[in-house]
Amino acid sequence: MTQLKPGDDAPSFSLCKGKGETIELEFFKGKKNVVLYFYPKDSTPGCTTEACDFRDAAEGLDQVGTVVLGVSRDSLKSHQGFSEKQQLNFPLLSDPDAEVCTAYGVYQLKKNYGREYMGIVRSTFIINKAGKIVCAMYGVKVKGHVDAILTILEAL
Repeated sequence: MTQLKPGDDAPSFSLCKGKGETIELEFFKGKKNVVLYFYPKDSTPGCTTEACDFRDAAEGLDQVGTVVLGVSRDSLKSHQGFSEKQQLNFPLLSDPDAEVCTAYGVYQLKKNYGREYMGIVRSTFIINKAGKIVCAMYGVKVKGHVDAILTILEAL
């Protein structure tokens, strides 16, 4: 499995959000930086904390010209319920076939209680306005993560 690194072109994608509207990475090229974060599952404790931390950092992210996009394999219906319940102010994108997850190297073999399965490794990418990876973080820990992202963006 290949992992992305700073300087790489960000793999392009087109994924559905909300009520079936499509978001493409190309929409932001030349306009905004993108924080693209991958998380395992809607409405789980770590994923909820991470999403709410990004929600609460909206003003700081906006000040540095950045949008946030969350990606998991959950359905659009699941995303919509999670987003409404947590009052999220950014889109959650559905990647049910793990195509984008695979392109970014976050769909990996995981082990839990002796069981092996394929799943999303919590990861975050900062993509600049030119469509290049500025920062690639695999195996992210939730605590302090959004603050670290803001620090990196402020230095750009």
